[in-house]
Amino acid sequence: QVQLVESGGGLVQPGGSLRLSCAGSRIIFSMYDMGWYRQAPGKERELVAGITSRGSRNYADSVKGRFTISRGDAENTLSLQMNSLKPEDTAVYYCNARRDYTRDYTVNYWGQGTQVTVSS
Repeated sequence: QVQLVESGGGLVQPGGSLRLSCAGSRIIFSMYDMGWYRQAPGKERELVAGITSRGSRNYADSVKGRFTISRGDAENTLSLQMNSLKPEDTAVYYCNARRDYTRDYTVNYWGQGTQVTVSS
């Protein structure tokens, strides 16, 4: 079965940086749009950054200019470079792979999540 495994989370001070990675198995990344989502306690899961199979990127307004998403399809990896971290970035971060087979049929795969805590 498909597996997405995130790594790189941890505790960092405000203004610091972290790099999250997602490694996929039994999946061909190049066929999927990929994204990073996050969920803070008591809040809904939200899209942080996405990158399509063609390489187009989009970011949540709250992270523009601070986060950079990248993909390595040959290695089945997805990364999120997070700079200038703020306490409000604290959340569990999830890797997502999405493919729209038809207008009515979409497949989503999720990783188990990695905790990012920004605190002094």
